[in-house]
Amino acid sequence: MAAKAGDNPDSLMTLATVFCLRNLRKTMCYQGFRNKLSIRSDIFLPSEICDKLVNMYMDLVHTDSNFEPEESFLQLFSDPRSTRLTRVQLREDFVRDKDLEAIKKQDLIELHLTYCNSLSSRSLKTLACFRETLVSLCLFGCSHIFYRKGGAPLACNEDSEDEDEESPASRQALETDFTFQGFNRLRLLNLGGLPDEVDTETLLKPLKSLTSLDLSNVQLLGTAFLTQWKDRLASLVLYNVDLSEELVSTLVQLVNLRHLDISRESRRTSKFKMTKKILTAIVQRLVNLVSFDISGHIMLDNCTVPHFEEAMGRPSIEPCKSSIYPFQDLKRPLQFLGLYDTTLCNVTHIPAYKVTGSKNEDQVLNAIEAYTDFRPELAHRAINQLFDIARIQHCSQLLRALQLVIAALKCHKYDKSIQVTGSAALFYLTNTEYRSDQSVRLRREVIQVVLNGMEQYQEVTVQRNCCLTLCNFSIPEELEFQYSRVNQLLLKILEPARQDESIQRIAVHLCNALVCQVDNHHKEAVGKMGFVKTMLNLIQKKLQDRMCDQVMEFSWSALWNITDETPDNCQMFLNCQGMSLFLECLQEFPDKQELHRNMLGLLGNVAEVKALRPQLLTPQFITVFSNLLDSKADGIEVSYNACGVLSHIMFDGPEAWSMEDPHREAVMEKMWEAIQSWDVNSRRNINYRSFEPILRLLPQSISPVSQHWATWALYNLVSVYPAKYCPLLIKEGGINLLERVLELESSQPETKDMARKVMEQCENFKEDPMETNHAQEVNFGQRG
Repeated sequence: MAAKAGDNPDSLMTLATVFCLRNLRKTMCYQGFRNKLSIRSDIFLPSEICDKLVNMYMDLVHTDSNFEPEESFLQLFSDPRSTRLTRVQLREDFVRDKDLEAIKKQDLIELHLTYCNSLSSRSLKTLACFRETLVSLCLFGCSHIFYRKGGAPLACNEDSEDEDEESPASRQALETDFTFQGFNRLRLLNLGGLPDEVDTETLLKPLKSLTSLDLSNVQLLGTAFLTQWKDRLASLVLYNVDLSEELVSTLVQLVNLRHLDISRESRRTSKFKMTKKILTAIVQRLVNLVSFDISGHIMLDNCTVPHFEEAMGRPSIEPCKSSIYPFQDLKRPLQFLGLYDTTLCNVTHIPAYKVTGSKNEDQVLNAIEAYTDFRPELAHRAINQLFDIARIQHCSQLLRALQLVIAALKCHKYDKSIQVTGSAALFYLTNTEYRSDQSVRLRREVIQVVLNGMEQYQEVTVQRNCCLTLCNFSIPEELEFQYSRVNQLLLKILEPARQDESIQRIAVHLCNALVCQVDNHHKEAVGKMGFVKTMLNLIQKKLQDRMCDQVMEFSWSALWNITDETPDNCQMFLNCQGMSLFLECLQEFPDKQELHRNMLGLLGNVAEVKALRPQLLTPQFITVFSNLLDSKADGIEVSYNACGVLSHIMFDGPEAWSMEDPHREAVMEKMWEAIQSWDVNSRRNINYRSFEPILRLLPQSISPVSQHWATWALYNLVSVYPAKYCPLLIKEGGINLLERVLELESSQPETKDMARKVMEQCENFKEDPMETNHAQEVNFGQRG
């Protein structure tokens, strides 16, 4: 069978790395002095392993809420005699000055720090420790690294306590002493977001060997200094840097550039107009260009070939056919061309293999891929366009689209706009239309990022999008690997007394589905989380509003499911005044048939627990159950469930019946009448996983009516749904118990007659197991 999209397994290296990180004390570390975690003395880890450990650690910290971070993880790599680090990528506020100091003795070749806003100028001193080995350095979005904390000097005593570790760097205390002097091997430098107060030209002057420079969002007072690298610079990124004639004249001197990015966030913020003359000069002078990004610029009409003059035929990437005049001078098609938020992306012939724009799905996906890491504002807009494609049209590159959205949600866990648009796109990318093409692994990745979003944001739109996306999955099967986590998140959503109505409805539906058809240990665990109390609180609130809606019905259905064969949860229901709410709902909503069925199904579960039945044996409750025997609500379901409750109570014998009114015999008589009134061919809104609670009522003489109810229930189910229930009855030993019913003198003739019919039905099924009744089950609840 062909592999589904995204079904590639993790490498053994990745699996082993994750296992070690989750089990540090059992694998490579020990708890040392003052509980300090240390590398075992008999271990030496080469750079390939150390780099993987650190980078995977950062990934787990930011994407897996079940992963427990270590307070001083990077301290494990402080000694180069036992560990070697060469290429490290750290991101977000999680990284502190002391973390960087911990690895200052390592000979780092690459150090990428992204959005590390907790770093102060104290880390600049640490950077100097790497000056002899560092080849690639990224400080993108590290907005405070050029400022001191509280005006403290750059130098710091290594033995001092970190009393100011949590305090932010002061925007007034600019560090002016740092220099790149001595960073002679540095080739790649990213200073995106460098503060305006820093003199860029002076800072960069010592770097003689740069081949790649990123000055995104940097205000340049002059541009001539860039020509000091005109013979070396291969990549230059000036995203959101204001273009001017001076800058353009500087750029065309950098004749060895292979990648040039002069894009902007939006045309609305641009004062500079891109002309045919400027584009032509860049293309003609920078003959080595293979990648060029001019997204977000205002393009003058003279840049494009009139439509009637365009080359005929299919869209072409040949420069000679280009619909953009300046690109006709290219000697070969570009590998990449950024045209996002420009009019140029809409032309017919574009001489590039990969183009960003908004004309079609391919351009939009290219934009998400190109801009996710460092330009979330553009990625957000592109994901929004992908959302429209998936919603209105059809996504033809499903695997790529899903992987890009997942990557964006992981990368920008703390960016609300990405989380809103990304979760919305996931809803459409995981729906029924695309589901058959998706692997288990890929769908699990979607679930993980959705749950991350639910944890991070209590905001209505994100919560709604995430809950709706979860509804696209088979529940509980596909969510079982995160069962505890998803239940906790849903219960947290339902905690507030006044929640958004649509989110509340979806969350209760999910809660109900999650406790349907799962093992009892799952139900017990969810019960201990406060599931029963939460559902009863919702019911209480709806009673106060005198509203019986889907939330009310789903809440009772969820209680029905979670109490199935789970005595502890049944006990919680009684302890939380569940019976009072049951009576109030009956009184307030006398005509709500589905509500009555759900409530009686739940009470059937409570009645199956022998230790709890005395709490049901009161004149008020018995009268209510007895009256409900006459109910025609939802077919026979309410009457059937009421009779089931009473059958278990009757099973405890006359000595347990401690009341005079209603009289036990009178109630039993009503039970007989009710059972005889039911159509044995009734289709059922019920789903039994086990017959055990019914079978225990069979071989006994203390309550013939209970025995008859149980026999009728079995006959109905094996007649209407033989393929499902005949094997279950045979498997659980029901045939032997029915034979004993026939042997008992106390068994009523009609009960014996029905028992024989059940046995015949099962015998016939064994001979001809083909299902002939195609009635559909409606699995609103489980067994009761």
